[in-house]
This record gives sequence, C-alpha cells and structure tokens, in this order.
Amino acid sequence: MALHHRTPRHARHPRHPPYPDQPDLGVALPVTHFPDHTSPPRATYQAIHDELMLDGNSMQNLATFCTTFTEPEVSALMADCVDKNMIDKDEYPQTAEIEARCVRLLADLWNAPDGGTAIGCSTTGSSEAAMLGGLALKWRWRARRAAAGKASDKPNIVTGPVQVCWHKFARYFDVELREVPLDGERLLLTPETVLARCDENTIGVVPTLGVTFTCQYEPVAAIAAALDDLQARTGLDIPMHVDAASGGFIAPFMAPDLPWDFRLGRVKSINASGHKFGLAPLGVGWAMWRTREDLPEDLMFHVNYLGGDMPTFALNFSRPGGEIVCQYYNFTRLGREGYHAILARSAKIATEIARGLAATKLFRIIHDGSEALPAICWTIAEHAEPGFTLYDLADRLRMRGWQVPAYTMPANRTDLVVQRILVRHGFTEDLGEQLLADIRAALIYFSTHPMKISTKDQYRQHFSHSGR
Repeated sequence: MALHHRTPRHARHPRHPPYPDQPDLGVALPVTHFPDHTSPPRATYQAIHDELMLDGNSMQNLATFCTTFTEPEVSALMADCVDKNMIDKDEYPQTAEIEARCVRLLADLWNAPDGGTAIGCSTTGSSEAAMLGGLALKWRWRARRAAAGKASDKPNIVTGPVQVCWHKFARYFDVELREVPLDGERLLLTPETVLARCDENTIGVVPTLGVTFTCQYEPVAAIAAALDDLQARTGLDIPMHVDAASGGFIAPFMAPDLPWDFRLGRVKSINASGHKFGLAPLGVGWAMWRTREDLPEDLMFHVNYLGGDMPTFALNFSRPGGEIVCQYYNFTRLGREGYHAILARSAKIATEIARGLAATKLFRIIHDGSEALPAICWTIAEHAEPGFTLYDLADRLRMRGWQVPAYTMPANRTDLVVQRILVRHGFTEDLGEQLLADIRAALIYFSTHPMKISTKDQYRQHFSHSGR
C-alpha cells in the first residue's frame, strides 16, 4: 500500500469493531482524500490519540521557551472557554473584563506611569505583539516627519540579534532592519553599537530582554541613557520598544530593581509572551504602550457587526479566549510570590546543570542561568578536541528523548556553534540530574567512538548535517 494512499476513497467502516470494549476505526486515518462516511467519536479519538503518541515528550523539549506544564485547573478553564471568541466583547463581556484586568496588572508589573494612562491588548503571541509595537513606532515617526515637512520613505529600526519576528516585521512593513552584527565575544547590543546606526530615519531601537540565542538580557537602561544623551546633543528623539518576550515575566520577579521597563521614560512600548514564562497555555501574548499617545489612534479599527462598538488593534481578528482567562488564573493563583518561587527553582536547576557541564572541561559556558533567563548556553571550549561536535551531541541526546538544539550564532559570528537549554516550570531537579547523566554517557560514548571531525569544522558539518 502506498504511503500517501492509505485510505481507499470508498472504503467502508465495519459495522462492529472486533472487540466491544476496544474502539477501532477498522481503516487507516484519512491522509489524502476527504472521507465519505462518518466515524464513531470514541474510535476516531483513539486513532488520533494513538498517532499523537509518535510526537516527542514536551517536557524533554529543552529547545522551546513555551509552557509545557499546566495545572488541572488550567485545563478545566480551557475547556470552559473553548467556545469563547475573544474579539466578541459584546457577547462575552466577562472574558473581555478579564483581558482588561490582565492589561492593568501588567501595567502595574511593568511600572507604567501613575494615572492609568497605559494601554495594551492581548495577542496570539509575542511575535504579533512585537509587530504591533513596531507599527506604532513607524506610524509615530511618520507623523513627526510629516509635521516637519520631511520625507518618510526610508524608515529603519535598530536591533541586536533578534528573533525572526523582527525580520518579518521589517520585510512585511517595509522598514530597513539594522541588526547590529556580533563581534568577537560581544554577543549583545551595546550603547556604542546602537548610536553608530541611529539617524533621523530611525523609528526606534529594540533591545531584547532575553536574547533568543544566548538567553541574556541586553543593557536596556544603558542604551536608554545613550539615546537621552544623543537627543541632548543632536535633538534626535528616538524611542525604544523592549522585546521582553521571555524576560518580561522573569525580571519583575527575579530582578525587581533592574530598570528595563516603563521606569525608563524612553521606553514607549513592550511586548511579552504569556505562553512562555508567563506560564499560560500556548496562544497568548501581550502588547503594552506607556501612554495612549504612544499608540496612534489611526491604527485602531472599530467594527459593529458583532453587536456594539468593538475597537480592535491586532493582526488577527477571531481568536480563543481561554488562554487569556488562564493567564489571569496564573496571575491570581501565583502572585509575585509564586512566580518568584517557580523562577528561582528553575534558575537553581539551570546553574546546577551549568556547573555539571563546566566540570567536564569540554565546554565553555556562555550563560549559566543566573541574572537573566533560567537557561544555559554553551559552546565547546577553546582548544578542546573532544572528538565530536555539538550537532553530534544533540543527535545522541535525541536518542534518549532530549531535544537540545545546536545552532550557529547570527552574523558576524556564524562560526560560533552553541547549544541551549531552557529550564521551564515542571522541569525538576531529578530531570536535571538525568539530563546530566545522559550527557556524561554521551561523552563516554564519543570517547570510545570519536566522530573523527575537528571542532573547527563544526560550521561546515552543520550544512552537511542539516542537508541529510
């Protein structure tokens, strides 16, 4: 039977399954042709459930930033909200009120100015929220240029090593992305590298609180101070948007005195991901503006065909309300105390894993889980010739179910291959010890079965590896 024709178009289901207590479709699940007949719900569920067992174990997916652990109450709330459309605030006013509460709580968490002038909204994730922040920067810059009688056809935005959503923003909305290239051991933005790329066409500067590649914080306050000085010297007033996809739900609890948010007057907007360290289920992000003036009114749309007037500012329209309700559950359930306890435990586990990796003398730790995201980033130590590459180690760990990505850094350090682990809620000390045990076992294997490739050839091997 051909792989892509497992289900004959006119196959008939048997009248009875072989055993009364065992649901069975009697035929394979449809792959290429839409089925002609109905199927029993229990048998259909069981067949799809069985196929999903072929997926990996999400708790062992150490590549993802996203939530993989939920309490039973969260699952129950998701079921309660399965039919609620977040955009329809007239039909689901209490869900809309819960969203508004989340916005107010985040304004407080991120130190918005007193007086309740901050404005925000939920999104489908931090990528959408980032694009909304970028659009507001572009619209405000364009309005300033028009008021000054100047051209607005060459906008640019300055960033460090950013997640792909900012590349999408720049391409989709016709903005030049000035992504500062890495240089030697400098893997983050600095005030000097930012100022060297700012001009009158810069719509904004985007530092990242938790860089995707190394999980470190970029120096938001130092960059803001440099832009303040630039304005004092030249008159250029360049706003900042902070990409706090992960750090926005970490820094307030683990480093409450760190100024990165609306305490800095130059920070006009923030995006964050509720379904990462905000601990909500997949599908919710948050965009927040310092004041209503920072979100241009002409980016808002009003619709009345759902009943009542519905102001909306989002790339999506219809979307589920469950994730937002569960975000509110986490805020209420955990509070500052609970978030701190979870993150402190994750950071402790991360630093213990980092110490175990460093003890092998084969790895150089770039980030050890302290002072930023609860994560570890490492590369092979200089002058080490361990007989394997990080891609080999990733493959070996996958045999035990672990997903530990190996990848090259952005320009101009594509020669630097690193590995990264995210320690999320639900990842226990015991799992950390098991991961280290599996890494040590892999090192023993490589010591007796060397891959016969120099670590200097990792970048070249990456392309042959990914093209297999």
